[in-house]
Amino acid sequence: MYGAILGDVIGAPFEFDRGNKSKEFPLFAERPDFTDDTVMTIAVCDGILKAGLDSGENEIKRAIVKAMHGWAEKYPFRGYGGRFFDWLVKKSEEPYGSFGNGSAMRVSSAGWLFESLERTREVARWSAEVTHNHPEGVKGAESVAAAIWLSRNGKSKDEVKEYVAREFGYDLSRTCDQIRPTYRHVESCQETVPQAFAAFFEGNDFEDVVRTAVSLGGDSDTLTDIAAAMAEAFYGVPENLKERALELLPSDMRDVLKAFEEKLFSKKSFYGWQDADCAPVNPAYSKIKNPRQLYDLLSGIWSAQTCAPRMRQDWTPENKTLGQCSITAFLAQDIFGGKVYGILRDGGNYHCYNVVPTASGDRLFDLTSEQFGDEKLCYQNNPEQFRDVHFAKEEKRLRYEALKAELEKALGL
Repeated sequence: MYGAILGDVIGAPFEFDRGNKSKEFPLFAERPDFTDDTVMTIAVCDGILKAGLDSGENEIKRAIVKAMHGWAEKYPFRGYGGRFFDWLVKKSEEPYGSFGNGSAMRVSSAGWLFESLERTREVARWSAEVTHNHPEGVKGAESVAAAIWLSRNGKSKDEVKEYVAREFGYDLSRTCDQIRPTYRHVESCQETVPQAFAAFFEGNDFEDVVRTAVSLGGDSDTLTDIAAAMAEAFYGVPENLKERALELLPSDMRDVLKAFEEKLFSKKSFYGWQDADCAPVNPAYSKIKNPRQLYDLLSGIWSAQTCAPRMRQDWTPENKTLGQCSITAFLAQDIFGGKVYGILRDGGNYHCYNVVPTASGDRLFDLTSEQFGDEKLCYQNNPEQFRDVHFAKEEKRLRYEALKAELEKALGL
């Protein structure tokens, strides 16, 4: 959600066409602050988390409505739209047929929290329908959440664009240069979401997406919120900008972000996942942002066929990392560089893991550590492992090549 928050803060000074439609501007205003976009982004996330990720429609909708009212009471003067403000004042729990862009700007957490695209779209739809139950309002939320899900799962921008155009019917053919001259402040999904997609598709990195979105003009905080939310899923957010976002938020909002990240990473329980922040050094794998995303992708690829033959009879989907260590570690080395080390096990075999140097220190991670359950492994003073030694075994080399081929297939390479 850092992307959405930063987009809101950076775009807010240029709302109501107050910018000069240029990408050249100080990234942060002299006194940067968040608007209703951030408040409602936090509220939707808070509602989903409190309802529980596996809850049904009624439970999630009730929790989101309650969270929206609660957060708006805490932060009442943040630029809420007229009809939404009226909904808040009346403490309403009924939708009012809006197709405003608020449904799309607050939905980013739904794009991250769920395993499947179908569930992502479902919860995004519910998050819109509590107020913005017009088909265009629903479409705006669903399309943005879907783009976030697709981007964080390694899809290319072309693939995201094709999916959104096919599923939601948006005309995404216009470039930012075509949009910019006549675009003005408008607060509908129909005239904000396609423009946010254009900025996302044309930007070259996270900051460039933000600057491109601001340069379009219009409802700049919301448009940039939406574009930056998608950019975060595709590029990640630089650490210095994450830190800046946290500095600008009050402690209760930071608490929601912390709970969001804990939930997001709770299923990534491989050793070292918390600090696995290294980026790929191999440009062929630029779609993979970090080892956590690699783990997510491999979780759907590891199988009995890629498991070491001596362990194959014990492999199950519940113990998916069993017998996958060396081929996984060397594949991770292909992507992130660094070295592979091995922990000597009974029987003379080595359990392999990765160490990758970064500007802020070494990143040690073991993508297949879960197979050992509660056993504590020692990751210190272990010998380096070399692929020519491991792949001297033909069956291991073939398993590595099969794992690599399936990963590249999943990435569309």
